[in-house]
Amino acid sequence: MDVFSRTFLPAAAEAGVAIPTVSRHMPVFRRCVEPDETTVLVGRCQRPEAPLSGEFMLVLTHRRLVVTQETRVLHRLRLHLNANLRHLSNVSWSPEVSRSTCEIAATAVDGVRERFRVRLTNPEAVWTMDARLRQVFHARHALAA
Repeated sequence: MDVFSRTFLPAAAEAGVAIPTVSRHMPVFRRCVEPDETTVLVGRCQRPEAPLSGEFMLVLTHRRLVVTQETRVLHRLRLHLNANLRHLSNVSWSPEVSRSTCEIAATAVDGVRERFRVRLTNPEAVWTMDARLRQVFHARHALAA
């Protein structure tokens, strides 16, 4: 089993993502993420500006941010975002402990501002997500400086 699989499955379980959902999304993630990448974060999310656009699933590694979209009616999957972290700018996040959510925003290379609201299982998970985002993006910022 490669590094991605070994780290993706526990991260998905920690996020409370059901196995059938993981199975549907895994082929798309496999095409985007290298086998030697470590999964930092997995989460189901929505786009705040388009709440009826279906469910999204976000995967963050130390090198990539990949987001898939699943349509509401037919449950079809499509790749929404596949970005190397070097190509993202103005990355920000705002944890909301009272609502057990965290909103993540980043500007892609094409200038499009992407926003995702991740629903978490409990307030403690919000702080865990904040720490992991800080670890990935602050470490990347420190390396660039």
